[in-house]
Amino acid sequence: MSQNFANFPSLKKKTVFVTGGASGIGAEIVSAFAAQGAKVGFLDLDASASQNISNTLGENVHFEVCDLRDITALKNAMSRLSERLGTANILVNNAANDDRHDWQDVTPDYWDERLSTNLRHQFFAIQHVAPGMIKAGGGSIINIGSNSWWEAGGGLPAYATAKSAIHGLTRAMARDLGEHRIRVNTVVPGWIMTERQKDLWATPESLEAHRKRQCLPDLIDPVYVARMILFLASDDASMCTANNYMVEAGSI
Repeated sequence: MSQNFANFPSLKKKTVFVTGGASGIGAEIVSAFAAQGAKVGFLDLDASASQNISNTLGENVHFEVCDLRDITALKNAMSRLSERLGTANILVNNAANDDRHDWQDVTPDYWDERLSTNLRHQFFAIQHVAPGMIKAGGGSIINIGSNSWWEAGGGLPAYATAKSAIHGLTRAMARDLGEHRIRVNTVVPGWIMTERQKDLWATPESLEAHRKRQCLPDLIDPVYVARMILFLASDDASMCTANNYMVEAGSI
């Protein structure tokens, strides 16, 4: 399906930080902002994939290898990106891991690790970039949620819990930061056809069942999540905050 996408002049030369930017939805987000003329810094644990993305997209895209479960490492990596690219105008909290797990097998340590992987770093990334945004007079923070819990999906209770909490984080931080003209929103992807999803879980049977659940018949490419994020980061969305923006083809 051919698309003629919009250009957002307000994103040109803006500094954007993206967590989990080396693959899947994150790589699409990094590419989309780079195509708008933004300066993009991203974090990821995969050094090889990160280098490939940076090499492909050019000199305005930089990365730091970082385990986001280590909050000190996260903040240090963002500081190094700021030294190269300037203060972040836009933060996209994208990094996550949706490994399936049976509720009967979850231990306290596994539960804590899943929340560290899928929720905790989002708050501390906001905490790190917000002072610079306040000084600059505003900014846009976009947290990536999931429709898994909206759909009452099973097989990943720790992930679903973490993702549901992101909506509370978004609304609370939108209130705390709104007086500084910092907007905070959640983008809610449906089942997005990344290579990981195709390799691990997208069987013909599961795809057919999901098509029937969606209002629209097409499977969702990562580019559509990136396009929603571009809009929310741009001046076009200057009065959009504290809300959820769904990219799930009507599956809820």
